[in-house]
Amino acid sequence: MTFSELGLLPKLLTAVEEAGYFTPTPIQTAAIPAVLAGRDVLGCAQTGTGKTAAFTLPLLQHVYSRSGDEPALKALVLTPTRELAAQIGESFGTYGKHLDLYHTVIFGGVGQAPQERELRRGVDSLIATPGRLIDLMDQGLVRLDQIEIFVLDEADRMLDMGFLPAVKRIVKALPKERQTLFFSATMPPEIRSLAESLLRPDPVSVAVAPISSTAERVSQQVFFVDKEKKRHLLTHVLRQPGVERTLVFSRTKHGANRIAEHLEKAGVKAAAIHGNKSQGARTRALDGFRTATIPVLVATDIAARGIDVTGVTHVVNYDLPNIPETYVHRIGRTGRADASGVAWSFCETEERPFLVDIERLIQQHIPRVEEHPFPPGLPLPPLTELRGRGGPRPSQSSGRPPRSRGTSTGGRAASDRGDRNDRPQADRPRASNAKAHGRRRPIGREGGSGRRVASRPN
Repeated sequence: MTFSELGLLPKLLTAVEEAGYFTPTPIQTAAIPAVLAGRDVLGCAQTGTGKTAAFTLPLLQHVYSRSGDEPALKALVLTPTRELAAQIGESFGTYGKHLDLYHTVIFGGVGQAPQERELRRGVDSLIATPGRLIDLMDQGLVRLDQIEIFVLDEADRMLDMGFLPAVKRIVKALPKERQTLFFSATMPPEIRSLAESLLRPDPVSVAVAPISSTAERVSQQVFFVDKEKKRHLLTHVLRQPGVERTLVFSRTKHGANRIAEHLEKAGVKAAAIHGNKSQGARTRALDGFRTATIPVLVATDIAARGIDVTGVTHVVNYDLPNIPETYVHRIGRTGRADASGVAWSFCETEERPFLVDIERLIQQHIPRVEEHPFPPGLPLPPLTELRGRGGPRPSQSSGRPPRSRGTSTGGRAASDRGDRNDRPQADRPRASNAKAHGRRRPIGREGGSGRRVASRPN
Protein backbone atom coordinates (compact mmCIF):
# COMPACT_ATOMS: atom_id res chain seq x y z
CA MET A 1 0.00 0.00 0.00
CA THR A 2 1.24 3.48 -0.91
CA PHE A 3 -0.12 6.93 -0.14
CA SER A 4 -1.17 7.31 -3.77
CA GLU A 5 -3.63 4.45 -3.28
CA LEU A 6 -5.45 6.20 -0.45
CA GLY A 7 -7.26 8.74 -2.62
CA LEU A 8 -5.24 11.82 -1.65
CA LEU A 9 -4.85 14.85 -3.90
CA PRO A 10 -1.60 15.15 -5.91
CA LYS A 11 -0.62 18.29 -3.98
CA LEU A 12 -0.87 16.39 -0.70
CA LEU A 13 1.02 13.41 -2.14
CA THR A 14 3.81 15.76 -3.22
CA ALA A 15 4.07 17.20 0.29
CA VAL A 16 4.10 13.74 1.86
CA GLU A 17 6.86 12.60 -0.50
CA GLU A 18 8.86 15.76 0.13
CA ALA A 19 8.64 15.03 3.83
CA GLY A 20 10.22 11.65 3.15
CA TYR A 21 7.25 9.31 3.58
CA PHE A 22 6.29 6.67 1.07
CA THR A 23 4.45 3.93 2.95
CA PRO A 24 1.43 4.72 5.15
CA THR A 25 1.21 3.29 8.65
CA PRO A 26 -1.65 0.90 9.56
CA ILE A 27 -3.75 3.64 11.13
CA GLN A 28 -3.28 5.85 8.07
CA THR A 29 -4.23 3.01 5.74
CA ALA A 30 -7.43 2.42 7.71
CA ALA A 31 -8.42 5.97 8.61
CA ILE A 32 -7.61 8.12 5.58
CA PRO A 33 -10.04 6.45 3.12
CA ALA A 34 -12.75 6.44 5.80
CA VAL A 35 -12.36 10.15 6.50
CA LEU A 36 -12.31 10.97 2.79
CA ALA A 37 -15.56 9.01 2.46
CA GLY A 38 -17.14 11.23 5.11
CA ARG A 39 -17.30 8.57 7.82
CA ASP A 40 -16.84 9.23 11.52
CA VAL A 41 -13.77 7.53 12.99
CA LEU A 42 -13.12 6.07 16.44
CA GLY A 43 -9.36 5.61 16.75
CA CYS A 44 -7.54 3.92 19.60
CA ALA A 45 -3.90 4.75 18.99
CA GLN A 46 -0.86 6.01 20.84
CA THR A 47 1.63 8.62 19.71
CA GLY A 48 4.19 7.33 17.25
CA THR A 49 1.65 5.40 15.14
CA GLY A 50 1.14 8.08 12.49
CA LYS A 51 -2.15 9.17 14.05
CA THR A 52 -1.77 12.91 13.38
CA ALA A 53 -1.21 12.45 9.66
CA ALA A 54 -4.12 9.99 9.62
CA PHE A 55 -6.52 12.84 10.34
CA THR A 56 -4.53 15.84 9.05
CA LEU A 57 -4.17 14.68 5.44
CA PRO A 58 -7.85 13.91 4.75
CA LEU A 59 -8.95 16.94 6.78
CA LEU A 60 -6.81 19.22 4.61
CA GLN A 61 -8.23 17.60 1.48
CA HIS A 62 -11.80 18.15 2.65
CA VAL A 63 -11.19 21.79 3.59
CA TYR A 64 -9.38 22.45 0.30
CA SER A 65 -12.24 20.97 -1.70
CA ARG A 66 -14.67 23.30 0.10
CA SER A 67 -12.53 26.45 0.14
CA GLY A 68 -13.60 29.69 -1.49
CA ASP A 69 -11.98 33.04 -2.19
CA GLU A 70 -11.77 33.93 1.51
CA PRO A 71 -10.84 31.70 4.47
CA ALA A 72 -13.81 30.27 6.34
CA LEU A 73 -13.50 28.14 9.46
CA LYS A 74 -14.51 24.58 8.54
CA ALA A 75 -12.31 22.36 10.70
CA LEU A 76 -11.51 22.25 14.41
CA VAL A 77 -8.86 20.12 16.09
CA LEU A 78 -9.13 20.08 19.88
CA THR A 79 -6.15 18.85 21.87
CA PRO A 80 -5.26 18.95 25.59
CA THR A 81 -1.82 20.60 25.62
CA ARG A 82 -0.14 23.50 23.90
CA GLU A 83 2.86 21.39 22.88
CA LEU A 84 0.62 18.92 21.08
CA ALA A 85 -1.35 21.76 19.51
CA ALA A 86 1.84 23.33 18.20
CA GLN A 87 3.05 20.03 16.78
CA ILE A 88 -0.25 19.41 15.02
CA GLY A 89 0.09 22.90 13.59
CA GLU A 90 3.50 21.95 12.24
CA SER A 91 1.96 18.88 10.60
CA PHE A 92 -0.66 21.10 8.95
CA GLY A 93 2.21 23.18 7.61
CA THR A 94 4.21 20.21 6.38
CA TYR A 95 1.38 18.48 4.54
CA GLY A 96 -0.60 21.53 3.43
CA LYS A 97 2.19 23.69 2.10
CA HIS A 98 1.03 23.37 -1.54
CA LEU A 99 -2.58 24.27 -0.69
CA ASP A 100 -3.88 27.83 -0.56
CA LEU A 101 -5.28 27.47 2.96
CA TYR A 102 -4.80 29.15 6.31
CA HIS A 103 -4.81 27.81 9.81
CA THR A 104 -3.77 28.98 13.24
CA VAL A 105 -3.00 27.47 16.63
CA ILE A 106 -4.46 28.94 19.82
CA PHE A 107 -3.65 28.05 23.41
CA GLY A 108 -3.31 29.70 26.78
CA GLY A 109 -0.22 30.75 28.66
CA VAL A 110 0.56 33.45 26.10
CA GLY A 111 -0.86 36.80 25.11
CA GLN A 112 -4.22 36.68 23.36
CA ALA A 113 -3.86 39.67 21.02
CA PRO A 114 -1.85 37.95 18.24
CA GLN A 115 -4.32 35.06 18.21
CA GLU A 116 -7.20 37.54 17.94
CA ARG A 117 -5.58 39.13 14.89
CA GLU A 118 -5.26 35.78 13.13
CA LEU A 119 -8.86 34.87 13.83
CA ARG A 120 -10.17 38.24 12.65
CA ARG A 121 -8.27 37.87 9.37
CA GLY A 122 -9.81 34.46 8.82
CA VAL A 123 -8.62 30.85 8.92
CA ASP A 124 -9.84 27.61 7.33
CA SER A 125 -8.73 25.35 10.17
CA LEU A 126 -8.22 25.90 13.89
CA ILE A 127 -6.08 23.86 16.29
CA ALA A 128 -6.90 24.73 19.89
CA THR A 129 -6.74 23.79 23.55
CA PRO A 130 -10.06 23.87 25.46
CA GLY A 131 -9.48 26.74 27.89
CA ARG A 132 -8.31 29.38 25.42
CA LEU A 133 -10.91 28.33 22.87
CA ILE A 134 -13.73 28.86 25.38
CA ASP A 135 -12.25 32.24 26.34
CA LEU A 136 -12.31 33.35 22.70
CA MET A 137 -15.78 31.92 22.16
CA ASP A 138 -17.08 33.87 25.15
CA GLN A 139 -15.62 37.04 23.67
CA GLY A 140 -17.34 36.42 20.35
CA LEU A 141 -14.06 35.92 18.51
CA VAL A 142 -14.69 32.32 17.48
CA ARG A 143 -17.87 30.82 16.10
CA LEU A 144 -18.11 27.10 15.55
CA ASP A 145 -21.51 26.88 13.87
CA GLN A 146 -19.98 26.25 10.43
CA ILE A 147 -17.55 23.51 11.44
CA GLU A 148 -17.72 20.53 9.09
CA ILE A 149 -14.96 18.33 10.60
CA PHE A 150 -14.25 18.09 14.32
CA VAL A 151 -11.20 16.21 15.62
CA LEU A 152 -10.93 15.36 19.32
CA ASP A 153 -7.38 14.21 19.96
CA GLU A 154 -6.00 12.57 23.13
CA ALA A 155 -9.46 12.20 24.64
CA ASP A 156 -8.20 10.13 27.57
CA ARG A 157 -5.74 12.86 28.47
CA MET A 158 -8.60 15.38 28.37
CA LEU A 159 -10.26 13.23 31.03
CA ASP A 160 -7.09 12.97 33.12
CA MET A 161 -6.63 16.73 33.09
CA GLY A 162 -10.22 17.56 33.98
CA PHE A 163 -11.11 19.05 30.59
CA LEU A 164 -14.21 16.99 29.79
CA PRO A 165 -16.69 19.69 30.95
CA ALA A 166 -14.96 22.17 28.66
CA VAL A 167 -14.98 19.67 25.79
CA LYS A 168 -18.70 19.07 26.22
CA ARG A 169 -19.36 22.81 26.20
CA ILE A 170 -17.39 23.23 22.98
CA VAL A 171 -19.23 20.32 21.37
CA LYS A 172 -22.57 22.01 22.12
CA ALA A 173 -21.45 24.94 19.95
CA LEU A 174 -20.76 22.66 16.96
CA PRO A 175 -23.34 21.82 14.29
CA LYS A 176 -25.09 18.53 14.87
CA GLU A 177 -24.46 17.61 11.26
CA ARG A 178 -20.70 17.25 11.14
CA GLN A 179 -17.97 14.66 10.71
CA THR A 180 -16.22 13.68 13.94
CA LEU A 181 -12.84 12.01 14.34
CA PHE A 182 -12.26 10.77 17.89
CA PHE A 183 -8.82 9.58 19.02
CA SER A 184 -7.66 8.23 22.36
CA ALA A 185 -4.72 6.12 23.50
CA THR A 186 -6.97 4.20 25.91
CA MET A 187 -10.70 3.56 26.06
CA PRO A 188 -11.92 3.54 29.67
CA PRO A 189 -15.70 3.51 30.10
CA GLU A 190 -16.05 7.28 30.50
CA ILE A 191 -14.14 7.90 27.27
CA ARG A 192 -16.13 5.26 25.39
CA SER A 193 -19.34 6.88 26.61
CA LEU A 194 -18.12 10.27 25.39
CA ALA A 195 -17.25 8.79 21.99
CA GLU A 196 -20.72 7.29 21.65
CA SER A 197 -22.27 10.68 22.39
CA LEU A 198 -20.18 12.47 19.76
CA LEU A 199 -20.01 10.01 16.89
CA ARG A 200 -22.72 9.14 14.41
CA PRO A 201 -23.96 5.54 14.36
CA ASP A 202 -21.59 2.94 12.93
CA PRO A 203 -18.26 4.84 12.98
CA VAL A 204 -15.17 3.26 11.49
CA SER A 205 -13.17 1.81 14.39
CA VAL A 206 -9.39 1.76 14.12
CA ALA A 207 -7.25 0.21 16.86
CA VAL A 208 -3.46 0.24 16.70
CA ALA A 209 -0.92 -0.96 19.28
CA PRO A 210 -2.95 -2.04 22.31
CA ILE A 211 -1.96 -0.19 25.46
CA SER A 212 -0.55 -3.33 27.06
CA SER A 213 1.91 -3.89 24.22
CA THR A 214 5.40 -2.42 24.18
CA ALA A 215 7.42 -1.63 21.10
CA GLU A 216 9.35 -4.62 19.82
CA ARG A 217 12.39 -2.54 19.00
CA VAL A 218 12.73 -1.15 22.54
CA SER A 219 15.22 -2.95 24.76
CA GLN A 220 13.97 -2.71 28.36
CA GLN A 221 16.03 -2.98 31.53
CA VAL A 222 15.37 -2.28 35.20
CA PHE A 223 17.92 -1.15 37.79
CA PHE A 224 17.14 -1.69 41.48
CA VAL A 225 18.64 1.25 43.36
CA ASP A 226 18.12 3.18 46.60
CA LYS A 227 16.34 6.50 46.23
CA GLU A 228 19.31 8.62 47.30
CA LYS A 229 21.55 6.96 44.69
CA LYS A 230 19.26 7.44 41.71
CA ARG A 231 20.85 10.66 40.53
CA HIS A 232 24.32 9.12 40.61
CA LEU A 233 23.07 6.12 38.64
CA LEU A 234 21.49 8.45 36.11
CA THR A 235 24.76 10.27 35.50
CA HIS A 236 26.47 6.90 35.16
CA VAL A 237 24.11 5.48 32.53
CA LEU A 238 23.98 8.69 30.51
CA ARG A 239 27.73 8.44 30.00
CA GLN A 240 27.51 5.00 28.42
CA PRO A 241 28.42 4.63 24.71
CA GLY A 242 25.57 5.14 22.28
CA VAL A 243 23.50 7.41 24.53
CA GLU A 244 22.72 10.31 22.22
CA ARG A 245 19.26 11.75 22.91
CA THR A 246 17.52 10.82 26.17
CA LEU A 247 14.09 11.57 27.60
CA VAL A 248 14.05 11.27 31.42
CA PHE A 249 10.71 10.98 33.21
CA SER A 250 10.10 12.44 36.66
CA ARG A 251 6.89 12.06 38.64
CA THR A 252 6.76 15.73 39.65
CA LYS A 253 7.83 19.08 38.31
CA HIS A 254 10.01 19.73 41.35
CA GLY A 255 11.75 16.43 40.77
CA ALA A 256 12.29 17.32 37.11
CA ASN A 257 14.00 20.56 38.15
CA ARG A 258 16.25 18.77 40.64
CA ILE A 259 17.25 16.12 38.11
CA ALA A 260 18.11 18.69 35.44
CA GLU A 261 20.11 20.77 37.93
CA HIS A 262 22.06 17.71 39.07
CA LEU A 263 22.90 16.75 35.49
CA GLU A 264 24.07 20.26 34.67
CA LYS A 265 26.35 20.25 37.72
CA ALA A 266 27.69 16.88 36.61
CA GLY A 267 28.55 18.28 33.19
CA VAL A 268 25.61 16.75 31.30
CA LYS A 269 23.66 19.28 29.21
CA ALA A 270 20.01 18.98 30.23
CA ALA A 271 16.75 20.92 30.46
CA ALA A 272 13.48 20.35 32.31
CA ILE A 273 10.00 20.79 30.89
CA HIS A 274 6.84 20.92 32.99
CA GLY A 275 3.71 22.94 33.64
CA ASN A 276 5.42 25.68 35.68
CA LYS A 277 7.86 26.56 32.93
CA SER A 278 7.11 29.61 30.82
CA GLN A 279 6.17 29.06 27.20
CA GLY A 280 9.50 30.51 26.11
CA ALA A 281 11.45 28.15 28.34
CA ARG A 282 9.45 25.15 27.12
CA THR A 283 9.95 26.11 23.49
CA ARG A 284 13.70 26.60 23.96
CA ALA A 285 14.01 23.25 25.73
CA LEU A 286 12.10 21.41 23.00
CA ASP A 287 14.01 23.12 20.20
CA GLY A 288 17.30 22.26 21.90
CA PHE A 289 16.23 18.65 22.32
CA ARG A 290 15.09 18.35 18.71
CA THR A 291 18.39 19.74 17.42
CA ALA A 292 20.42 17.68 19.95
CA THR A 293 22.07 20.78 21.40
CA ILE A 294 20.38 19.63 24.61
CA PRO A 295 20.83 15.85 24.62
CA VAL A 296 18.80 15.20 27.79
CA LEU A 297 15.24 16.41 28.37
CA VAL A 298 13.68 15.83 31.81
CA ALA A 299 9.88 15.85 31.73
CA THR A 300 6.76 15.08 33.68
CA ASP A 301 4.19 12.81 32.05
CA ILE A 302 1.70 15.59 31.32
CA ALA A 303 4.31 17.90 29.85
CA ALA A 304 5.71 15.10 27.68
CA ARG A 305 2.34 14.05 26.28
CA GLY A 306 2.27 14.98 22.61
CA ILE A 307 5.99 15.66 22.33
CA ASP A 308 7.01 13.89 19.14
CA VAL A 309 10.77 14.15 18.75
CA THR A 310 12.48 11.75 16.39
CA GLY A 311 15.80 10.15 17.15
CA VAL A 312 15.25 9.55 20.87
CA THR A 313 17.73 6.76 21.61
CA HIS A 314 16.96 6.26 25.29
CA VAL A 315 14.12 6.71 27.76
CA VAL A 316 14.84 6.71 31.49
CA ASN A 317 12.09 6.13 34.03
CA TYR A 318 13.81 7.96 36.87
CA ASP A 319 10.60 7.50 38.86
CA LEU A 320 8.53 4.44 38.03
CA PRO A 321 4.93 5.38 37.22
CA ASN A 322 2.26 4.05 39.52
CA ILE A 323 -0.12 3.68 36.59
CA PRO A 324 1.22 0.77 34.54
CA GLU A 325 -0.20 2.03 31.23
CA THR A 326 1.91 5.17 31.65
CA TYR A 327 5.02 3.00 31.41
CA VAL A 328 3.97 1.89 27.94
CA HIS A 329 3.37 5.49 26.89
CA ARG A 330 6.77 6.54 28.18
CA ILE A 331 8.93 3.92 26.54
CA GLY A 332 7.05 4.39 23.27
CA ARG A 333 8.98 7.64 22.82
CA THR A 334 11.96 5.62 21.58
CA GLY A 335 12.26 2.78 19.08
CA ARG A 336 10.03 4.49 16.53
CA ALA A 337 9.84 3.87 12.79
CA ASP A 338 12.71 1.54 11.91
CA ALA A 339 14.97 2.65 14.75
CA SER A 340 15.79 0.72 17.90
CA GLY A 341 15.68 2.20 21.38
CA VAL A 342 16.53 1.53 25.01
CA ALA A 343 14.32 2.03 28.07
CA TRP A 344 15.98 2.07 31.49
CA SER A 345 13.88 2.06 34.65
CA PHE A 346 15.12 2.90 38.14
CA CYS A 347 13.23 1.06 40.87
CA GLU A 348 13.62 2.10 44.49
CA THR A 349 12.21 0.03 47.36
CA GLU A 350 8.87 1.84 47.56
CA GLU A 351 8.38 1.52 43.80
CA ARG A 352 8.70 -2.28 43.68
CA PRO A 353 4.89 -2.77 43.72
CA PHE A 354 4.68 -0.49 40.67
CA LEU A 355 7.10 -2.79 38.82
CA VAL A 356 4.86 -5.76 39.60
CA ASP A 357 1.87 -3.94 38.09
CA ILE A 358 3.86 -2.96 34.99
CA GLU A 359 5.15 -6.47 34.36
CA ARG A 360 1.68 -7.94 34.78
CA LEU A 361 0.30 -5.43 32.31
CA ILE A 362 2.90 -6.09 29.62
CA GLN A 363 3.01 -9.80 30.50
CA GLN A 364 6.77 -10.06 30.57
CA HIS A 365 9.64 -9.74 33.00
CA ILE A 366 11.79 -6.69 32.39
CA PRO A 367 15.44 -7.83 32.36
CA ARG A 368 17.28 -6.82 35.52
CA VAL A 369 20.68 -5.14 35.58
CA GLU A 370 22.22 -6.58 38.73
CA GLU A 371 25.81 -5.45 38.18
CA HIS A 372 26.00 -1.69 38.47
CA PRO A 373 27.91 0.75 40.72
CA PHE A 374 24.96 1.61 42.99
CA PRO A 375 23.29 -1.63 44.16
CA PRO A 376 20.37 -1.36 46.61
CA GLY A 377 20.68 -2.02 50.31
CA LEU A 378 17.88 -4.61 50.29
CA PRO A 379 17.93 -7.93 48.39
CA LEU A 380 16.25 -7.98 45.00
CA PRO A 381 12.59 -9.04 45.01
CA PRO A 382 11.47 -12.35 43.47
CA LEU A 383 10.35 -12.37 39.86
CA THR A 384 6.81 -11.16 39.31
CA GLU A 385 4.12 -13.79 39.02
CA LEU A 386 2.74 -12.48 35.73
CA ARG A 387 -0.67 -14.04 36.21
CA GLY A 388 -0.85 -13.37 39.90
CA ARG A 389 -4.06 -13.08 41.83
CA GLY A 390 -6.23 -10.35 40.32
CA GLY A 391 -3.96 -9.81 37.31
CA PRO A 392 -3.26 -6.24 36.22
CA ARG A 393 -4.46 -3.32 38.27
CA PRO A 394 -8.13 -2.26 37.90
CA SER A 395 -7.16 0.94 36.08
CA GLN A 396 -7.03 -0.94 32.78
CA SER A 397 -10.73 -1.61 32.65
CA SER A 398 -12.19 1.10 34.79
CA GLY A 399 -10.16 4.00 33.49
CA ARG A 400 -9.53 5.10 37.08
CA PRO A 401 -5.89 5.15 38.20
CA PRO A 402 -5.16 3.14 41.34
CA ARG A 403 -4.27 4.94 44.52
CA SER A 404 -0.57 5.56 44.82
CA ARG A 405 1.30 2.89 46.71
CA GLY A 406 4.32 4.05 48.63
CA THR A 407 3.53 7.73 48.20
CA SER A 408 1.47 10.24 50.09
CA THR A 409 -0.61 11.43 47.17
CA GLY A 410 -4.28 10.65 47.17
CA GLY A 411 -6.86 10.45 44.43
CA ARG A 412 -5.38 10.41 40.97
CA ALA A 413 -1.87 9.12 40.86
CA ALA A 414 1.00 11.57 40.85
CA SER A 415 2.88 9.81 38.07
CA ASP A 416 0.11 10.55 35.63
CA ARG A 417 -1.06 13.96 36.78
CA GLY A 418 2.04 15.27 38.51
CA ASP A 419 1.46 18.00 41.04
CA ARG A 420 -1.81 19.85 40.82
CA ASN A 421 -0.04 22.83 39.32
CA ASP A 422 1.73 20.70 36.73
CA ARG A 423 -1.19 20.69 34.36
CA PRO A 424 -0.33 22.34 31.03
CA GLN A 425 -0.83 26.07 31.11
CA ALA A 426 -3.50 26.04 28.41
CA ASP A 427 -5.90 27.86 30.70
CA ARG A 428 -3.55 30.15 32.62
CA PRO A 429 -2.73 33.46 30.93
CA ARG A 430 0.91 34.50 31.01
CA ALA A 431 3.03 37.11 29.40
CA SER A 432 3.35 36.74 25.66
CA ASN A 433 6.40 35.14 24.13
CA ALA A 434 7.66 35.12 20.60
CA LYS A 435 6.63 32.00 18.65
CA ALA A 436 3.75 31.56 21.06
CA HIS A 437 0.99 31.82 18.49
CA GLY A 438 0.34 30.92 14.88
CA ARG A 439 1.36 33.69 12.52
CA ARG A 440 -0.93 34.13 9.59
CA ARG A 441 0.80 32.83 6.53
CA PRO A 442 0.19 30.16 3.91
CA ILE A 443 -0.59 26.94 5.68
CA GLY A 444 2.66 25.31 4.76
CA ARG A 445 4.73 27.60 6.98
CA GLU A 446 2.64 28.05 10.12
CA GLY A 447 3.28 26.44 13.45
CA GLY A 448 6.50 27.95 14.70
CA SER A 449 9.61 26.26 13.43
CA GLY A 450 8.37 25.02 10.07
CA ARG A 451 10.57 21.92 10.40
CA ARG A 452 9.53 18.77 8.62
CA VAL A 453 8.51 15.74 10.57
CA ALA A 454 11.49 13.47 10.39
CA SER A 455 10.78 9.76 10.66
CA ARG A 456 7.11 8.92 10.53
CA PRO A 457 4.09 11.07 9.68
CA ASN A 458 2.54 11.57 13.10
